[in-house]
Amino acid sequence: MAEKITYYAIVDEFSSRENPGGVLRRIRNDEGISDEAFSADFKWEFSPLLAGAERGDTMFDIIPISEAEASRIVARIRETGLATE
Repeated sequence: MAEKITYYAIVDEFSSRENPGGVLRRIRNDEGISDEAFSADFKWEFSPLLAGAERGDTMFDIIPISEAEASRIVARIRETGLATE
């Protein structure tokens, strides 16, 4: 199986899809599924948020976005020093 990466915006009452609080990605490959968030350390790290949202156990809206949107969010987080985790 080729690796497939899906990106998601993290949105709450203080953010929007256009200016989300953070970004997640789900990586699917031959080894399985890995969920990561772009962290306060400015790197991709494991996150339980996406799996929790799928179970209905989250206070965030998790919205699928394009790779280009995810790149824009990561760049903004790097520039402003803001990250959710």
